Amino acid sequence: MLQSQFAQAPRLALADTIIDAKARKNLSWQDLTDGTGLSLAFVTAALLGQHALPATAADLVCDKLGLDQDASRLLQSIPLRGSIAGGIPTDPTVYRFYEMLQVYGSTLKALVHEQFGDGIISAINFKLDIKKVEDPEGGSRAVITLDGKYLPTKPF
Repeated sequence: MLQSQFAQAPRLALADTIIDAKARKNLSWQDLTDGTGLSLAFVTAALLGQHALPATAADLVCDKLGLDQDASRLLQSIPLRGSIAGGIPTDPTVYRFYEMLQVYGSTLKALVHEQFGDGIISAINFKLDIKKVEDPEGGSRAVITLDGKYLPTKPF
């Protein structure tokens, strides 16, 4: 039976344990994802406390990390989502995403509504991908794809 968390503390504590075990075992997020049948972004988000994992994936990851069945059960529970505490993020990487939404959020909203109508882009029926590509001008670029299902507003 699916269980649901009503506080972030247990999953945040488990995320700390996972990050520590990942570092001790010198594993990558991809190493932990391999064999789960799930995407890198989804498994990483789950291990950081944002999604529930199916039992087989949770067991596999816990085995790789040397974690017990209690950890696996917690990874299978539906978390209280949200990884950014109130206020403006202070981590530079997270802040840049916040900044992007501050700058382009109203543009995205206007374009979504113009192209799709009144509604939202789902973060539940959603796919995330990140790729590193070479920049022709030198260095690297991040190509981030946010692929969410459009859900129209339904008058009632």
